[in-house]
Amino acid sequence: MGKVVTFGEIMLRLAPQGFLRFSQANNFDAIYGGGESNVAVSLANYGVDVDFVTRLPKNDIGACAMMEMRKRGVGVDKIVYGGDRLGIYFLETGAVSRGSKVVYDRAHSAIAEIESGMIDWKEVFDGVEWFHWTGITPAISQGAADVCLEAVKVASEMGVTISTDLNYRAKLWKYCDAAHREAVMTELTSYCDIVLGNEEDAEMHFGIKPEGISVQTEGHNVKAEAFLSVCEQMMKKFPRAKKVITTLRGSISASHNTWAGVLYDGTTLFQTRQYQITDIVDRVGGGDSFMGGLIYGLLKYPEDDQNALDFAVAASCLKHTIKGDANLVTVPEVEKLMGGDASGRVAR
Repeated sequence: MGKVVTFGEIMLRLAPQGFLRFSQANNFDAIYGGGESNVAVSLANYGVDVDFVTRLPKNDIGACAMMEMRKRGVGVDKIVYGGDRLGIYFLETGAVSRGSKVVYDRAHSAIAEIESGMIDWKEVFDGVEWFHWTGITPAISQGAADVCLEAVKVASEMGVTISTDLNYRAKLWKYCDAAHREAVMTELTSYCDIVLGNEEDAEMHFGIKPEGISVQTEGHNVKAEAFLSVCEQMMKKFPRAKKVITTLRGSISASHNTWAGVLYDGTTLFQTRQYQITDIVDRVGGGDSFMGGLIYGLLKYPEDDQNALDFAVAASCLKHTIKGDANLVTVPEVEKLMGGDASGRVAR
């Protein structure tokens, strides 16, 4: 199985304990995480050789973020240093009918002030099979978008498989208008072989909507087949894409979600069983855990898209039981759930 590289921002996550509101908190739990770093941790847990590339401040907090990656078995040798601060986000965990809240404090972070030429992408991609980025990174700043474009161009030239999770974040796209955002994401996505996104990502970035349904009104009753039109429209817009994948999350409440996925290869629409995720522990990082499982599955089962998709959905289902950003599960645990064992019995 080949080497993987992910690129993006890792942040300090500060959250009130349990289900306390911000106004009730006297202290905060500190965790490090971010979209692309979470994918890297998932892959390392599955035994994949993976590097995480970012820009960190050369101070104690930057060192803590780097050590968190190293502790999880992720390569950190390609990280560059500079800037004054690590980005922070505050998380208030919701329950039942009260949704979770995120407040960002990441302006002028080390990676927000990254510039073209700071990373030697040819060196980074030497001997690499797969490169992953997300729509979060170009949303941070124009500089981050420019460096991400550098990366996909070099990866493409070197024959590296490129994947993205479109990850629309309304609170981040502040430096440009909607037309510029669409242009940035369209150019970056045009280099991708594998494209993951939900219906909101496709609509907000590219104006692509499911035909004949309203996700807002039909909620968790939406059928997988309804997203075939999204996949077809995405492939038409991005002809390089070999597979388009959509996650299907039904939000019954903040504590109870349904979870499934579909994969379209241009001919066949693969779909998974629908999981009922009740009593959610932490849904942050659910999409990242899906992407980590998908990359592993596509590398492990290159001729079996159904198995790869099933692995991704089962892996991300388990992530909802784990506190923190990253998915700390093993391949045997995922395969156990894939096999239908959701009993949660004690392993003795």
